[in-house]
Amino acid sequence: MKFRRRQSEEPEINLIPFIDVLLVVLIFLMLSTTYSKFTELQLTLPTADAQQLKDRPAEIIVAISADGRYAIDRNAVEGRSVDLLTAALLQAAQGKQEPVVIVSADAATPHQAVVNAMDAARRANLTRLTFAANKPQ
Repeated sequence: MKFRRRQSEEPEINLIPFIDVLLVVLIFLMLSTTYSKFTELQLTLPTADAQQLKDRPAEIIVAISADGRYAIDRNAVEGRSVDLLTAALLQAAQGKQEPVVIVSADAATPHQAVVNAMDAARRANLTRLTFAANKPQ
């Protein structure tokens, strides 16, 4: 009995057929593709003008702290109920035509505090509402 191992032949990797196929595909793509020149798109970009600040609507800024306290136009609101917020918003809206309520809060502000501010604005018939987010530092 022969228990000796035969010497194994090293496998041969032949890349020539692969290169041939690649060249055929490349030639096919070059012959079948058509190139055309497109003109540039004309875009009108928005511009900012500092002179337009006079046209800004009346604003009421509702700031909400991380612990749920409110300040309306930099005046602290005593309490956290929706009724107190509504009264403070009505007082801040006196003499202003269709004011925009800006709710300013950060990521740590309780969700319910923002919902209460929205509910108070609805009760005060202030329909123009927007949000501003403060980045935590």
